[in-house]
Amino acid sequence: MRSVRSAFLPLWTLAVAATVSAFVVHLALRGRTVQLGYELGRARQEQARLREVHRVLELEASSYKTPERVEIVARSLLGMEPPPPDRIVAIPGLPIAAVPPVSSASSASADPAPVVGMNGAPPREGPP
Repeated sequence: MRSVRSAFLPLWTLAVAATVSAFVVHLALRGRTVQLGYELGRARQEQARLREVHRVLELEASSYKTPERVEIVARSLLGMEPPPPDRIVAIPGLPIAAVPPVSSASSASADPAPVVGMNGAPPREGPP
């Protein structure tokens, strides 16, 4: 009977230590799970905020691409004006309606402007 009693105390101590260790590990894992849940919630809030910012920026970018906006910026910030008729050069191959008519007074007094291609070179003749 003495040998059973002498073996009981170390086994009981080992069982209690294992139970306490398992409980501590469980608490640590539970704490980490809660911490990750909070981090996930913050990440989802940040994602929703960034999606809203992206939507607003897309809307703003599309408004900058409208011809009216480009014209306003060109006139107000860059000081651009529509070209006078004598500065408009006809490009071969475009329909005539795309080129605004030049007044007869300015065409009679000035030499017609030469037609130039890209980089100031004369346009090619013939099929492309």
